[in-house]
Amino acid sequence: MKKLTKRQKTILMLVVREYIDSGQAVGSKSLVKNYKLDVSSATVRNEMRALTEMGYFRTTTGRVPTEAGYRYFVSEVMRDANLPSAVQRTISHQFAQTHSNAEEWMTLAASVLAHQTQAVSLVAAPRNEQVLFKHLELISTQGRQILMVLVFVGGDVSQQILTLAEVIPQARLSQVAERLNQKLRTLSAEIILASPPRADLLEQDIFLLIQQEMLQRSEGASGEIYMDGMVNLLAEPSFADSDEGRRTLRFFDERSRLQDLLSSTVVDNRVGGVQVLIGGKDGWDELRQCSMVLAKYGIPGQATGTLGVLGPMRMPYARTIPTVRYMADLLSNLMTENLSGE
Repeated sequence: MKKLTKRQKTILMLVVREYIDSGQAVGSKSLVKNYKLDVSSATVRNEMRALTEMGYFRTTTGRVPTEAGYRYFVSEVMRDANLPSAVQRTISHQFAQTHSNAEEWMTLAASVLAHQTQAVSLVAAPRNEQVLFKHLELISTQGRQILMVLVFVGGDVSQQILTLAEVIPQARLSQVAERLNQKLRTLSAEIILASPPRADLLEQDIFLLIQQEMLQRSEGASGEIYMDGMVNLLAEPSFADSDEGRRTLRFFDERSRLQDLLSSTVVDNRVGGVQVLIGGKDGWDELRQCSMVLAKYGIPGQATGTLGVLGPMRMPYARTIPTVRYMADLLSNLMTENLSGE
């Protein structure tokens, strides 16, 4: 595509910004008046015509950004968009009031994202990238039943009630648990799955159960998705009153497709890296009138998730992009602090 002049870049950025703010097609006269440009409206009109021919605008009674126009705008905004310090402090204070509870963090993150961006928020709970054994407890409950508590690095816990062939004293259960703790502590699922069975029959049975649990977790699907802000999408006339909008709204009822969407769209694998998808994504026809701003968060190599927002193409990117980036960094820091404080 032809390289833009400095004036064309300025006009392109102003048209997109004006359209995002007003929702109305932008004319050359209003652009000169609102932004006190030191050129005539005829000059601006000529530049807007050239930008239209290049595919950045489409014409109605004025100029409206195309997907290419939005993409150019986003590429410029991504460089230096920052969330105001006052907003950062407000969000940080909200999280300071929560407990060290992942579910509470996810729920609050979805609420904050929806409120700050006025879009639909999506927060996928973190998934273990590498399942690591941390600790095992075997607790006698009643008769032949025992409680097996399996703890993983990162804080995930699995609890199972087991019925043994015979009553086993607590002292022996504790001995078996201690031996397994010594042998397996911090080992990955891959290493444990490749390990030979244990000699002691009780220890062997417990070890096989540990292997099964770690296999399930290493092959598990993406975590639960927390959502908020559907009312923001319903408030958009283009969504609430059109077939296109209704198809988009129905898409949110299919959680498995949402999980597929979040896992397949984050190309930037860096934690904290923000990705903007304008016009949906190939294969997701319901989202072709939408934009998504997504980021990965968590602890690289241990547990990561995806968060972001979905809304109309006429999205306030200059506000949305830094909000998503800040939320990803904040959740990553919370997870790291929680892990180090175990």
